[in-house]
Amino acid sequence: MNKQKVENRFYDLKYVIFCTLTFFLFGTFVELYLINHYTDIFQIIPIVCVAISFFSFLVLTFRVTRLTLKLFKFTLLSNSLIGLLGVFFHLNSNYEFEKEMKPSSDSWGLFVESFSGALPALAPLNLVILSMVGYSYILILKQNQ
Repeated sequence: MNKQKVENRFYDLKYVIFCTLTFFLFGTFVELYLINHYTDIFQIIPIVCVAISFFSFLVLTFRVTRLTLKLFKFTLLSNSLIGLLGVFFHLNSNYEFEKEMKPSSDSWGLFVESFSGALPALAPLNLVILSMVGYSYILILKQNQ
């Protein structure tokens, strides 16, 4: 493969990941806002993290430095941790609700039922996936330098 073809392939991949990450960050922010995910102080945390990630992504887009890369990596790590914590909160809330509805059920049955409860238990894992897409963008940036 010649050098021009390889450069074009990296450019195309960078553009696709850039667009994916832009829509992912913006879409996640809008979705959290539209579902009123700000009624409790803990519910504001993912909105703030996604907003900070979007801002650091914009800064990284216009100026790639070690500082902006570290800032973006930190926001991606924060999003991942918040996503995992969100799964715990959603599962815990669903578990408590199922325990009130079915007090005679065993713990395992309640745990299984909590996955299909009122709150989408695995939805916060989208923040982890978002972080993976963001990290792939960082890898493409490093390969282009």
